[in-house]
Amino acid sequence: MGAPASEERADLGAWLAVAGGTVGALMATLDTSIINAALPTIQGEIGASGSEGTWISTAYLVAEIVMIPMAGWFEKIFGLRTFLLIVTVLFTIFSMLCGVAHDLNLMIVGRVGQGFTGGAMIPTALSIVATRLPAREQPIGVALFGVTAVLGPILGPVLGGWLTENVSWHYAFFLNVPIGIGLLALLVLGLRGQKTRWGMFAEADVLGLLGLLLGLGGLTIVLEDGQRDRWFESEQICILSLVSLFGFVLLAAGQFVAKRPVIRLSILFQRSFGGVFLLSLMLGAALYGMLYIIPQFLAQVAGYNAEQAGNVAMISGVPTIIMLTVFPILVRWIDLRLAVAFGLLLFGASCFLDAGLTADAAGPQFFGSQVVRGFAQFFSMLFLNQAATSAVAHELAEDASGLFNAARNLGGSIGLAVIGALQEQRTSFHASRIAESLSANSVIGQDAIASQGLAHIDQQIHSQAVVMAFSDLYWVFGIGLVLMIPLVLLLKPLPKGASVSLAA
Repeated sequence: MGAPASEERADLGAWLAVAGGTVGALMATLDTSIINAALPTIQGEIGASGSEGTWISTAYLVAEIVMIPMAGWFEKIFGLRTFLLIVTVLFTIFSMLCGVAHDLNLMIVGRVGQGFTGGAMIPTALSIVATRLPAREQPIGVALFGVTAVLGPILGPVLGGWLTENVSWHYAFFLNVPIGIGLLALLVLGLRGQKTRWGMFAEADVLGLLGLLLGLGGLTIVLEDGQRDRWFESEQICILSLVSLFGFVLLAAGQFVAKRPVIRLSILFQRSFGGVFLLSLMLGAALYGMLYIIPQFLAQVAGYNAEQAGNVAMISGVPTIIMLTVFPILVRWIDLRLAVAFGLLLFGASCFLDAGLTADAAGPQFFGSQVVRGFAQFFSMLFLNQAATSAVAHELAEDASGLFNAARNLGGSIGLAVIGALQEQRTSFHASRIAESLSANSVIGQDAIASQGLAHIDQQIHSQAVVMAFSDLYWVFGIGLVLMIPLVLLLKPLPKGASVSLAA
């Protein structure tokens, strides 16, 4: 990235560029989950089975997580403006391809293309903030970027569900066409052109590029499909695990062989950034995990549809948006280590609040925990983002941004894998324990069978077991978040009252 803008106040062009970066990152994070609610409908129309249909989501996620850490390398080659114009055009084209897809193969090609190009828009949004805003105004840009990280995954299922129910699932993809055109205009007006450095292709870290593709791609698929395929009982999961391991070996080898590694992993061993990376993994797991658990609970226990459940999930976004307005002030005066610790504590507390829900719980019972979770997301995620940008030297900023954002997405995959592994197991465990306590030979058991019937009792046992399994999941995430709090001591504090600057 170039040096930050030196003027005292950013001009209109700079703010147009920042708006473009924010819109691009929001569009990319939104498309991670926008088709979740529409997936059953899409599967039916393109003739895909349930297991095949999951690839519509997985293909995007795998491609995105591979591209995120590579975006900085491509940015160096093409320049920020040219690179973002290319990926915006391609993202729009691939979105249209998904919208007109009539079979699974075409849909997956479109989703892979969306993932690669969308993954480039996430870390480069911070590059725009660093290069187009003066130091004193950069916290505003960071706050706008925070909107994309929090609201994208929240709004995706709600918007996708509404479009599917009221218009058509095709428009979950066609929506990107007018947004993409507007984004192109913002980028053209707000960013300056840079000379393309074609010679860098000759110096490409081939081992590193291949390693990222195989390592992160293979690991993401393993985490996404592991539970469904019974983990290492599946030959495919075993092979993909070995492929992923081989990829990470190649990535590590590239650090020593290549003149310019595609991404410098050495920053992971720096005390401050190492802490940021681990915290980002946990927060990604919690963010995406809660966005999965809450709709699942409301659908299975309260009988909510996707749109109703999405509205409950959206509650957590309101406090975050409100607090974004004061972030540029707070980040100057609050020790970011205390802010991140407070956010983790609130996040854990919100999980513990939900751990006490019963089979009678519905949307209103989530209101308090969702409000707490909204404040938690603000303090933990936005201040951690600031910690990431200040943890490394300026010349390593692009690598840090790529690894930080990739960690959040990878953490999300890990969180969903943990949920998949525990939910079925704990439901069966609790169902067995409840059944054991209701012996058919006991007076209570005989009365229950006589008055309600065996089938009704089985249904009640399963319902209670499901609620108890969800409670276990909330406890796991809550305890995990609280246990991560000591890692904030590794973070690098900012001087109080100092002008906050993104590493660039």
